[in-house]
Amino acid sequence: MIFLKTEEEIEFLRESNLLVSKTLGYVASLIKPGVTTLELDKSAETYIRDHGGVPTFKGYPNNFGTPFPATLCTSINDQIVHGIPSGAVTLKEGDIISVDCGVRLNGFCGDSAYTFGVGEINSNVKHLLKVTKQALLEGIDNAVVGKRIGDIGFAIQSLCENSGYGVVREFVGHGIGRNMHEDPQVPNYGRKGYGPLLKTGMCIAIEPMITLGSRLIIMERDGWTVRTKDCSYSAHFEHTVAITNKEADVLSTFDYIDEVLRI
Repeated sequence: MIFLKTEEEIEFLRESNLLVSKTLGYVASLIKPGVTTLELDKSAETYIRDHGGVPTFKGYPNNFGTPFPATLCTSINDQIVHGIPSGAVTLKEGDIISVDCGVRLNGFCGDSAYTFGVGEINSNVKHLLKVTKQALLEGIDNAVVGKRIGDIGFAIQSLCENSGYGVVREFVGHGIGRNMHEDPQVPNYGRKGYGPLLKTGMCIAIEPMITLGSRLIIMERDGWTVRTKDCSYSAHFEHTVAITNKEADVLSTFDYIDEVLRI
């Protein structure tokens, strides 16, 4: 069932997504060679709790009932999503890392993700990040009343596949509100004019997961970490948006990340 949000509820969602966005900005300031993903995770959890929020991912169960053990999903290089932070994983020059963050604040959830380069990265990988981020923006451009979920997926898929990249099918965006994952699912592929109709008050997380090579995936034995089957690099960007009659109301922001990276 799709829950339409009131204007008041959307403002609560905006507050939770603002905390997510500030947390990602803080994490951006810590990313450098030599830092472990566990250090990033612990810092993010402290930041969220110090600002009155609760990490939504921590303890969240997967399809096997296994709870996620951390605050952030930190997915490096060929990891697509749901990488588990670890003191044994140290960032190196040339790595990329997707940082996915979820927060609950005042009863509502926020969700956003950004893929960072660690130091200087390969030009081909840099282009993957650029296209994936642009695909997110093009998906958002189609998140307006009267369009359908398939229009969002079609925009993302078209840009990425025309650039020669793979579009992951098994993991998708989602509705969001009082719960982290609500209806509808928001695939990064689709057909124009198909899928649920977008209506005022729908709130969704749009999150392209795009690979440098094949779109095929492998699930690691931990039951969480998802990798590309061909070991190609993968990028992931995500915003939470509210559907309006005009342009989408983007509730999360990359502004705090941009300030750190000076984009």
